[in-house]
Amino acid sequence: MLGMRQELRMQQRLAPQLIQSLHLLQLQAQDLEQLVQQELETNPLLEETSQAEQVQEEPEQQSPEEQAPDEFGAEEWSAYLEDAYDTHASYRQEVDHSAEVYEPTPVYEETLAEDLTEQLRLVIDDETDIAIGEYIIGSLDDDGFLTASVEEVAETLGQPVERVGKVLAAIQTLDPPGVGARDLRESLLIQLRERSLEEHPVYAILDNCFEELMHKRTKEIMRQLKLEKEDVAEAMEIIATLNPKPASLTHGRSERTIIPDLIVEKVDDDYVVLLNDRSIPSLRVNPNYRELLTQAGSTDAKKYVVDRLNSAKWLIKSIEQRRTTMLKVMRAIVKHQRAFFDHGIEHLRPMVLQEIADEIGMHVSTVSRVSNGKYAQTPHGILELKFFFDGKLGVTDGEDMASKAVKDKIHRMIDEEDKHNPLSDQAIADRLTKGSGIEIARRTVAKYRDQMRIPSARMRREV
Repeated sequence: MLGMRQELRMQQRLAPQLIQSLHLLQLQAQDLEQLVQQELETNPLLEETSQAEQVQEEPEQQSPEEQAPDEFGAEEWSAYLEDAYDTHASYRQEVDHSAEVYEPTPVYEETLAEDLTEQLRLVIDDETDIAIGEYIIGSLDDDGFLTASVEEVAETLGQPVERVGKVLAAIQTLDPPGVGARDLRESLLIQLRERSLEEHPVYAILDNCFEELMHKRTKEIMRQLKLEKEDVAEAMEIIATLNPKPASLTHGRSERTIIPDLIVEKVDDDYVVLLNDRSIPSLRVNPNYRELLTQAGSTDAKKYVVDRLNSAKWLIKSIEQRRTTMLKVMRAIVKHQRAFFDHGIEHLRPMVLQEIADEIGMHVSTVSRVSNGKYAQTPHGILELKFFFDGKLGVTDGEDMASKAVKDKIHRMIDEEDKHNPLSDQAIADRLTKGSGIEIARRTVAKYRDQMRIPSARMRREV
């Protein structure tokens, strides 16, 4: 028998304005410029300012848009336009007329994150799960691999590990096959499942004998899995058709030049952080629509104008908030990594996202969005912001050392080794422990070496 019942449930939902702000925050300057151009074409209430006063604002300052109420109706907008709104106000940036002008990218190229987010919304409809998925997607590297563990994502977002795992499993079903994996083995297994090859010997080889496969120990694979030589040969042919970098075919590294979003320059004894957003048009609300709003007769016409006004205001506000947040994050990074900026990578200190989040009073997920895919021009080259966040290794005498600094030491040791008698991972670990007091295990050296795409000692030996 059918019946009716009343039920009260709490459900977390992200407001559309917040989603827009988060989306803008993770865009690079080139992509933001493209988005602004699209908004200028589709929203008649937005227009680009000409010869506007260009003044870079400090985080404490607020534009009139930021001081405005969050959402307006028709009557409130009319009063606001008449009494308080400066129709020529816009977000502003520092201008340098002698600066090099970069040619805009003529064709918009959809990013991996945008593509995956669109697909994700087709398989998940819960807003909280979508927010988890967007964070996971934002944590993928250029090859489509997840750079954080499920436990780290769950702790950062304050969500159960099981829920994050389910969202990750959903992302791993998206296109391109293999995306969202945490390592090469998992990515290849995902691609085999996509081809329905779970029962083929190749799946068992990758699942149970991955290390043997990497070292081409064919006889050991045959012995462990009781396979014939022909089975292994066929499996190797299938593996050769898989993609070790799942995002490279459809979303490979862009050929366009990387334009840094931020610039860090040393002035006297201090470092100054500047935004490199001169190519992004300055925006304002078209003042001609003040009269249209007051004269609009039909409800539909008024609603359209109000919706466009609110959209324009939120875009301007979101861009300004993005600028403010990026400056805060970069200034905090410079403060925490002063030794690196002064002396180089050997002095890079261990640092996690939470340190910067605590420093600027923002959520760690916000810092993650700013750091992923954004680049800064520094005295030591153009670096991605997430470069400055690194794990640590203990040192017997002194402060802990960042893992990137240790990798740099390993890289230099391998460059200087005897090519006829290359250093083993254990030999490198011993040298680091005895010479620099770095507490590091052989398996950690091997992991760092693999991450730097350096072959093992056996493969480096020259005859």
